[in-house]
Amino acid sequence: MQTQRESAAEAEAAALRETTELTPARMAALLQDTFSQRIAALIAGVDDHRQVGRWARGQNMPRIDSESRMRAACQIFTFIANCENPHIARAWMLGMNPQLDDDSPIEAIAEGRTKDVMAAARSFQRGDL
Repeated sequence: MQTQRESAAEAEAAALRETTELTPARMAALLQDTFSQRIAALIAGVDDHRQVGRWARGQNMPRIDSESRMRAACQIFTFIANCENPHIARAWMLGMNPQLDDDSPIEAIAEGRTKDVMAAARSFQRGDL
């Protein structure tokens, strides 16, 4: 029988593996399809939301800082989705979080606070919040 810790560790490892395999185009498409083009642009830190569509179509590549934030958002979303389901993961990413000073995980990722968001995701998975 698996313990909760083992299943959480497996979910986190799977999220890392899945996200590592994503191209920038696939990450942009995933975030655009899951949240919206405007929210994906917020995560990536770009003013022109249409840029996300160009990335998703493979017309050009994001800057490294944009790619890094998109990869973190995909990894954290996938971790929560693996533990729960995509609907809960989306709601968790968009909702206020007391561990993030009531910012949403999306807002915190956009500000570069990815480690804080991952810590909050682990806490949520454990049932701490």
